[in-house]
Amino acid sequence: MALDGCGLFCKYTLFIFNIIFALVGFAFLGLGLWLRFSDSTRGIFQVEDFNSSAFVIAVTVLIALGSVMLIVVVFGDYGACNEKRCALQVFSVLLTILAVAEIAVGVVAYSSKEQVGQHIVEFYGSLYVLYLNSGDPVIGATLTFIHKMLHCCGVTGVVVLELAKNTCPKADGFWEKIQQPNCPLLILDVFNRKVALVMGIFVGTGVLLIIALICSTTLSRKIRQSASSPQYIILTHSTSVVANPQPSQCEFVSDPFLYPNQDPVIFTPLSMANIPVAQS
Repeated sequence: MALDGCGLFCKYTLFIFNIIFALVGFAFLGLGLWLRFSDSTRGIFQVEDFNSSAFVIAVTVLIALGSVMLIVVVFGDYGACNEKRCALQVFSVLLTILAVAEIAVGVVAYSSKEQVGQHIVEFYGSLYVLYLNSGDPVIGATLTFIHKMLHCCGVTGVVVLELAKNTCPKADGFWEKIQQPNCPLLILDVFNRKVALVMGIFVGTGVLLIIALICSTTLSRKIRQSASSPQYIILTHSTSVVANPQPSQCEFVSDPFLYPNQDPVIFTPLSMANIPVAQS
């Protein structure tokens, strides 16, 4: 189907959006599955007392969110690349649900910042203890990312005494080789001071999803308009045929043997001279 400039722009915008969405979805799903089925963390999910812990909830959210994002990407890429309105409509519904959920989570995080901060600290403490007990490289990489992002070092902050100091960031000066901020207190402080920024991230992500929803709706409408528009076929004839039309001949269509009492009906076919020719 032929799409105009706006339709093509929305099509390629959705394609790029789905590529980024797929990468994030694979990262969430991969990390969640590793934390769920790794030998060092599998036992946590088998203890009933830990079913409501922040670690179990966070891992479950990672797996569910990654799976939903990949399902959204499948419908989005199939609908945009193959110009299928049904797939785009399912894609739009899923995007609407995700956008509403993102904004709702941002509002809840802002209104219950103290409880959310405590859950984040609990999740960090679970990762820290698991790494000390198992030395899992994936958990170690996660701790390293958190430490570098917040520029903190473990639960004590004392580099020379820290048990997970190999995950701590490089010291910027002499004093940081001895003492760095401890992560639990820094996480609470950052979350309380920048809770508006955290809410802005969630709301901003929801706005991006709404933009993708607008592109999906626009592309679906353009596909419908392209499918319903009339198609024209231009018939052309060679100059020699038009310049020298063959004389028309009469054709009898009624059979006198079948209808002896009826006068024959004569149809005169159109001559070539009477057919308009499209000028190139």
